[in-house]
Amino acid sequence: MGKQKRTRQHARYTASRIARSDYEEKPKANHAARRERRSVPTAWESLAGWYDGWMGKQGSRHHRQLVIPMVRELLAPAPGERILEVGAGQGACAPCIVAAGASYVGVDASPTLIRRAQRHHGKAGRFVVGDARHLAYVPEVEAGAFDGVLFALSLQDMDPLEQVLQAAAWALRPGGRMVLILTHPCFRVPRQSGWAWDGRRKLHARRVDRYLTPLAVPLKPPSAPRGATSRSFHRPLQSYINGLAACGLLVERVMEVPGLVHGTRDGGRAEEATNPEIPLFLGLRARRP
Repeated sequence: MGKQKRTRQHARYTASRIARSDYEEKPKANHAARRERRSVPTAWESLAGWYDGWMGKQGSRHHRQLVIPMVRELLAPAPGERILEVGAGQGACAPCIVAAGASYVGVDASPTLIRRAQRHHGKAGRFVVGDARHLAYVPEVEAGAFDGVLFALSLQDMDPLEQVLQAAAWALRPGGRMVLILTHPCFRVPRQSGWAWDGRRKLHARRVDRYLTPLAVPLKPPSAPRGATSRSFHRPLQSYINGLAACGLLVERVMEVPGLVHGTRDGGRAEEATNPEIPLFLGLRARRP
């Protein structure tokens, strides 16, 4: 498999895996039920070692050069604020949030990734295992307690979307904001999109075969352990906008960011001309009134 193809496959694998429900106050559940909701099975547990090895302490190249700058601009953490990251993985976003003077809590369904996050960035914030469909059962998360909630390349690994967004909105204080950073759903559909090279026209273009139909696509990273797979949940853009609106959140900012240019065997100049026009990542910021 060529280096360019492996890079594109790896770019689809940048996040975590969780979820939750309802706007009720934190329920008084028995200890068994609480443990069940905090320890949700996740396919990412089998991928945790590979993912941490690929990402490293500071995040992948895409994180360092594209995602973390998007977090700074869209989330814009401020001194004294409380920030919750859902699908925190090994915590690559925590340092930039804490450096801005905010406090940080990261939640992930993978116990191994949470242990790696504590090892890498334990001094930056709190990292806890939890199911984002049931954030009310995570002791460090309270209703209306956070100024900002962040999904940094994690939401497309979570399902059902509505339950996950409701959980995050439940944790937001009035006036708080939610930031979603996604691989762009209009142009990056797992197994249903890709770059196409037209040698006759010398044209490097983005091909999209399917878009409107939601898909749950099994994916296996090329260098992951044998048998380790995850699922990527493709949804059209309207699913995210309408999902936020259903939680009472108002979208106030959209940001589209092109990918990094790697060059191709067929035409590096064509890629350099086309890549800035086709965004790799989509950022949405929505606010709770």
